[in-house]
Amino acid sequence: MKLDSAGLEILSGGECLDLLASAPIGRIVFTDRALPAVQPVNFCLLDGNIVIRTAPGSKLAAAARNAVVAFEADDFDVTFRRGWSVTAVGHARAVSEPEEIARLSALPLTPWVPGTHDHFIVMAPEQISGRRLNR
Repeated sequence: MKLDSAGLEILSGGECLDLLASAPIGRIVFTDRALPAVQPVNFCLLDGNIVIRTAPGSKLAAAARNAVVAFEADDFDVTFRRGWSVTAVGHARAVSEPEEIARLSALPLTPWVPGTHDHFIVMAPEQISGRRLNR
């Protein structure tokens, strides 16, 4: 087990993807009017990529199109002071091909808010890192 300078366990890329797959909610970080913006989203992993379903006219849909974004998910138990955090950075793209939209529509990505959410963003992680705290 490798530890960082703070004593946190450094996770492998495979462990990071496994933990991301177990998380129901993550946060995407993108640029909105030249400033960083963070938005919680539900997501799925598909072939190692992060898939987000959103409304076509949303800030996220506009800002994450062909942009470098960051994504973070975590899980913490405050009582026992243990948990993990995974961060990924990569290029996001809007999905426009009808075949790919049909395939992504079949994923278990049910929007939590009302409205039409038929726009998909796919982020391919180019860098992924994670840490785990076990007390």
